[in-house]
Amino acid sequence: MRKVLYTIAGLLVSIVVVVGGYVLSATFGLLGNHWGPGVIEGQALPKTIVSQRTTVQRRAARSLGVSAPRQILFGDLHVHTTFSTDAFFLSLPILGGRGASPVADACDFARYCSSLDFWSVTDHAEASSPQRWRETKESIRQCNAMAGDDRDPDVTAFLGFEWTQVGPTPEDHYGHKNVIFKEQDDDAVAARAIASAGLSGTTLRSGTGGLLPPIIPFLDFDNRQIYYDFVTFAQEAASVPACDAGVPSKDLPADCYEEAATPADLVARLESQGVENIIIPHGTTWGFYTPPGSGWDRQLKAEMRPEAQTLIEIMSGHGNSDRYKPFLASALSDASGAGQGYENYVCPEPTGDYLPSCWQAGEIIRGRCMDEGLGEEECDSRAVQARQNYVYAGVGGHLTVPGAVAEDWLDSGQCRDCFVPSFNYRPKGSAQYGLAVANFDDPSSPQRFRWGFIAASDNHYARPGTGYKEYDRFYNTEAAGGVTQQWADRLRGAAKEPVAESAALSLDGLGELGGFQRLEFERQASFFVTGGLAAVHSEGRTRDEIWAAMKRREVYGTSGPRIMLWFDLVQGGGASDAPMGSEVDVRKVPSFRVRAAGSLKQKPGCPDFASAGLPAERLETLCSGECYNPSGERHKITRIEVIRITPQNDPGEDVANLIEDPWKVIPCTGRGGCTVEFKDNAFMKDGRHRLYYVRAIQEPMQTVNGANLRCEYDEEGICVKVNPCHGDYRTPASENCLSPVEHRAWSSPIYVNHPRNTRGG
Repeated sequence: MRKVLYTIAGLLVSIVVVVGGYVLSATFGLLGNHWGPGVIEGQALPKTIVSQRTTVQRRAARSLGVSAPRQILFGDLHVHTTFSTDAFFLSLPILGGRGASPVADACDFARYCSSLDFWSVTDHAEASSPQRWRETKESIRQCNAMAGDDRDPDVTAFLGFEWTQVGPTPEDHYGHKNVIFKEQDDDAVAARAIASAGLSGTTLRSGTGGLLPPIIPFLDFDNRQIYYDFVTFAQEAASVPACDAGVPSKDLPADCYEEAATPADLVARLESQGVENIIIPHGTTWGFYTPPGSGWDRQLKAEMRPEAQTLIEIMSGHGNSDRYKPFLASALSDASGAGQGYENYVCPEPTGDYLPSCWQAGEIIRGRCMDEGLGEEECDSRAVQARQNYVYAGVGGHLTVPGAVAEDWLDSGQCRDCFVPSFNYRPKGSAQYGLAVANFDDPSSPQRFRWGFIAASDNHYARPGTGYKEYDRFYNTEAAGGVTQQWADRLRGAAKEPVAESAALSLDGLGELGGFQRLEFERQASFFVTGGLAAVHSEGRTRDEIWAAMKRREVYGTSGPRIMLWFDLVQGGGASDAPMGSEVDVRKVPSFRVRAAGSLKQKPGCPDFASAGLPAERLETLCSGECYNPSGERHKITRIEVIRITPQNDPGEDVANLIEDPWKVIPCTGRGGCTVEFKDNAFMKDGRHRLYYVRAIQEPMQTVNGANLRCEYDEEGICVKVNPCHGDYRTPASENCLSPVEHRAWSSPIYVNHPRNTRGG
């Protein structure tokens, strides 16, 4: 009997050791594989295909009276692959993911699916490692090597990374910046992708962000390998030793993890290495992670190097960041200062065009309280406390209302009259606010931003330029969630009971949650769109020519369709016209000309060259059966909107009074194109610097998530019910949540300086 017991005990110990070893191996990434950059399969496009694009463009330009036009080239400078933590996470089967989306996929997609002229990879620097950075560079070089003649490539690939900074309060938030490099050789690009410091960097570097419980591989055992690979992915980034912060960037070893705490630090580190780059802020109004009250003001300080941010991404797959609106998610109770955190902030009352989410938090609690029969006075008191609790929690405010679901929040926090706005809109991060505000630390020379405008996809499945057709919502946008109710519940964690009292949650308490657990995923899914494009007016197709167009800001953005747009200051008197992006000193009434042609309507399926260039299975996997496939017919441009902004001359000027949107609306009557002219007759008399940009508005077309939360309105136009387009099992993957949208193109501003304004900046 004793021998039997010893045998059983030994067997149990062996089982524990084996199982324990297995669990530890899975937990520490010993069972996983490294996901590489993939293999590019498509060769360069036939010359006739590329030249045909140029011919079609020139024909449209000539019909609008554009003589000797530069080429308009379309691209996407914001693309993630599964070298990014969030992109890898989205690839998991429990979220409906289809596995790896490597850099090689992006090259083939840009060439054959979206038919772009240029693109850039911008994986999160926080997830980078020496091996991933090396493999990214090699894959970009391969993509360019397969592009044919260097003087006339079919597509140009740029190398880049994303600096992904998030601060918990407005005082320490700078936002996300893409860094794009002109060259591709090792000695002409950064030795390392430079990460942000702080909590956001830690979240993306550590991998799971609190969203992937260790038990998941065992619950989805058939797919266990991909979860092991994810753990290995996280371990690879986390194991890279930190660089010595006291050593100049150029003198650091290649195999360390480099961080920059502020935009100024990022610029200094890039300058130390002497590499030519462009820094592009993006997601500047996204309330998904941006603290309420955040804005451009702090980044205009000279020491923050605002002049280094050449372009701004005005729209992406996360929505539009164009317009300034004078509403507040939370307001200072004492105008003398904010302090650290939100202790001096209160919840503002609703207005006709904005419902603060903090206010709706109070209404949810009040409704529950009244349902329990606790009396009006008690319920009013609880509503007041709920609003304040929401404010104190910043971006985690939704967590202070236990058991609340997306439908409870209605359209609170949203810009109601913005074109496909970003979620929980932060208006002081808008492009308009950034162009109107100034820094007066040196009163004789105010500091101002002078951006060119682009748009991008921010796609996380290695799909540059996804806005060419409105289809495949779960792969052409970032919508994702549990594929079943069970998986959704596991990922969300235990659901809270909907009680009639708000929960107090400090910023310190939020810091104890996993990075992604603080964010409002449910409603965000309704705001993901297919994304935009960058357009450049280029002398040719070469890397140098595309780069030169971006540096001189002769660029514009579109919401996805390939609208053609020209915007010029018409000098007259023999002087040369000044194109979009220019800064010009003017001594007479400025005159402007806008020319626009609608995008080409799309035919179903893929063109013959795509089917000939990629194997059928890969074409179907990458493009989901639909490619950029233009017909000969163009959408109609219905109107031109002109926006006029007068930058601050004094720090006390109300920005809302300096932004005129729209200043002019000029209807278009042509079938596919439009040419209009306008003047600013008040310019010389007013004596102020001004800037102008235009939107070319196209006739409506069905668009993924075009109506966001899909409100139902009462007779007074108030949203009384929402029908969210969920990212999880509740909305089928086949449902694209289409609604009609007026797509558009935004020109870069023309900056017009007045000779009598001594505050030039």
